[in-house]
Amino acid sequence: MSARVVTVSATFGAGGSSIGPAVADALGLPFVDRAIPVSVAAEIGCTLEEVLAHDDRAERGLGRLLANAAKLPSATLGGMDVYLPGTAFVPEEEFVSHTERFIRQVAREDGGVILGRAGALVLADHPQALHVRLDGARERRLGRALRTADRTDEVPRTGTSRRAMERMLDDNDRARAAYVKHFYGADPADPRLYHLVVDTTRLPEPAAVDLIVSAARAL
Repeated sequence: MSARVVTVSATFGAGGSSIGPAVADALGLPFVDRAIPVSVAAEIGCTLEEVLAHDDRAERGLGRLLANAAKLPSATLGGMDVYLPGTAFVPEEEFVSHTERFIRQVAREDGGVILGRAGALVLADHPQALHVRLDGARERRLGRALRTADRTDEVPRTGTSRRAMERMLDDNDRARAAYVKHFYGADPADPRLYHLVVDTTRLPEPAAVDLIVSAARAL
């Protein structure tokens, strides 16, 4: 029997790091975010700090590599190795395969609300999964990120200037899109991947949470 799952794909500034946990709490499900790299780390023998460098929400690690590579011809992405500090080189496909295996285990056992990691593609055939996309116009997402910088972990530090936040937004958007395109040949902005697409820069956060929760219960 498959457990209930909500996958959340969110652009930078769209509120994934706050809406995801709120949806999980309302549905009585675990929120799966940083727990993924923790589990992956246990399997490939890396420390938490080393694997967190591959977190696709941050301007570093795999996200930064893919963001930079996205500016180059697509052939540059092929065969790229990912360096984990203090360990041998680990092929990117191996890192992703461990992440996918963990996501499927969550879906098979306890269920959960899974943020990022191309969850809608990994669990595309899951019978009880609701796939959600959070997005909004770039300028409104930028404004939201600036307003919430002091109360969310989506932005890694407070006191960020508008110019620095713009760069962070663009780099993260590019990295996330490159991750999905490179590993799954898809565009994360394609609405056909999701049951529900929500403009969280227009809709108040509590309303967005209620909408997602209602959809998950109705699925």
